[in-house]
Amino acid sequence: MKKISLATLFSALILSSCGGDKKQSNNTESTTHAEAKGGRVYGGCLRVAEGETYSGLNPASIIDVSSAFIATQLYDGLVRLNNRTLQVAPAIAEKWEIDPSGTKYTFHLRKGVLFHDNSCFANGKGREVKASDFKYSFEQVCKNSAFLSTFKDRVKGANSYNEGTGNLEGVKDLDDYTLEITLVHPSSVFLNILASPVCGVVPKEAVEKYGKEVKVGAGAFVFNEKSSDKTQTVLTRNPHYYLFDSLGNQLPFLDSVMVYIVPSKDEELSMFKAGKLDIVYSLPSQSVKDMVENGIQDFQNRPPKYVLENMPEMITQYYSFNISRPPFDNPMVRKAFNLAINRKKIVDDVLHGQAYGPAIHGITPSTFPGYDITKIHGYDYSVVEAKKLLAQAGYPNGRAFPTAKIILNSGGARHTNVVVEIQKELLENLNVNVDFEVMPFAKKVELAQSGRADIVRDSWVADYPSPESFLNVFYGANVPKDTAQKSYINTIRYKNKTFDTYFEMGRDAVNKDSSYAHFMKAEQQLMNDAPIMPLWYDGNYRIVQADVQNAHSNQLLYRNLADVYIKAKADTSKTK
Repeated sequence: MKKISLATLFSALILSSCGGDKKQSNNTESTTHAEAKGGRVYGGCLRVAEGETYSGLNPASIIDVSSAFIATQLYDGLVRLNNRTLQVAPAIAEKWEIDPSGTKYTFHLRKGVLFHDNSCFANGKGREVKASDFKYSFEQVCKNSAFLSTFKDRVKGANSYNEGTGNLEGVKDLDDYTLEITLVHPSSVFLNILASPVCGVVPKEAVEKYGKEVKVGAGAFVFNEKSSDKTQTVLTRNPHYYLFDSLGNQLPFLDSVMVYIVPSKDEELSMFKAGKLDIVYSLPSQSVKDMVENGIQDFQNRPPKYVLENMPEMITQYYSFNISRPPFDNPMVRKAFNLAINRKKIVDDVLHGQAYGPAIHGITPSTFPGYDITKIHGYDYSVVEAKKLLAQAGYPNGRAFPTAKIILNSGGARHTNVVVEIQKELLENLNVNVDFEVMPFAKKVELAQSGRADIVRDSWVADYPSPESFLNVFYGANVPKDTAQKSYINTIRYKNKTFDTYFEMGRDAVNKDSSYAHFMKAEQQLMNDAPIMPLWYDGNYRIVQADVQNAHSNQLLYRNLADVYIKAKADTSKTK
């Protein structure tokens, strides 16, 4: 990760709490600051923004990044990830053992961990988390969308429980504080999967009372129903949180977290400059350039006001074809579309460099050491070859090609700008007309899962740090047998025996080298069939107020705020 300190880019950026204006004044608990051990600080409100509001916070049903971010603060699981290293660390399970076969995990739970206080419990007081709560929560996972990326084909009995034909025999609460999980085969990523917010523990009482609107967990923050609405989500400190940092400070440090819904990156950056946000994620590189140029004279100020970070992410942006009906049931058409797109131009001219690079290889980004994506033959720009393939498919010079529609969700101008460029290139290079429609995320998901869209703007953020997370999206076993049933996560209903065989061999391999070798073969088969059109691999410029500490960025976009604290800004007037 590259780090650059930007000093005093704007002359009047003053630290303010969440109570800084009338609208915010009643949204949070106290924002007073108090010293903690090691110079760390209790109190304050961290203010961030998301492009869209969360779609749902039931852990077992989370499918979008905004929901995952909020859920990470509300729910804790057996283990968690280190924000900086992405290494697995203890959470509600203080320790665990894995048997010699690599298939049996025994977790030992901490005593005294409490669920959030909530009216779903007797007297409104959160009760202690027990091993039986994890068994219940994992049963919920097996009944919902999270099943496909977590326990399917992995935990003993999970498939039959999902189908309603058996018990989840691979998960046993041996006593109140001991949980045993038995896998079908060894897995090098299972602990990482358990660190995902979809595996957070949730109380049965809350699910029975609130259903899909459940927001009660055992995490560092509590959902503030009174202050949250469509424009903002407010989280407040859980005073009974069980974790302490390495210095013995009880977590979390923050009094509250404010998540604003801000669709426009320009507006988000303006809020940051005005001191109304503490962190901006996915900052356009042109904005970075402008900020540096405008503030170059203040680079020498110490301490700095901002910290700028840049790193590749485990995220790929792509379009999915509806391969179940014409014209995209023809692989030559799909390949022609892939070849007719100038990805480099999109990255350079449309995204202004806000990407790690054009996705000319495959679906997996270059963020996994030992997994060389340059060995995967994808699609670069070749109009001649694209025209040739389209003619072979029966549409010479685009003649008689039906007008197709690309659907994309609202949440920023970036993707709209991209689809306009793609529309233009397809017309110029293939003489093909495509329309597009911007719609709410939920509607887009509904059309995609039902197979009622021609082309869908998609992206995938790794659930865990492995190519497996990307390739699992296209695993044929994730396609329902009933064609009338919605399909998730394999929304395009891609099925290829060769792909599935290599994917399974990679998933079940005993070591990473063998796993990656099989995954590479699976991914090459995927690209040969071209059911998708990879566009770019995401890279992230992130700018942070320098008084925000421990808000580490990582390639997985995993953001747990329990360790984050805000230091009072030093007076830099004497250095100006």
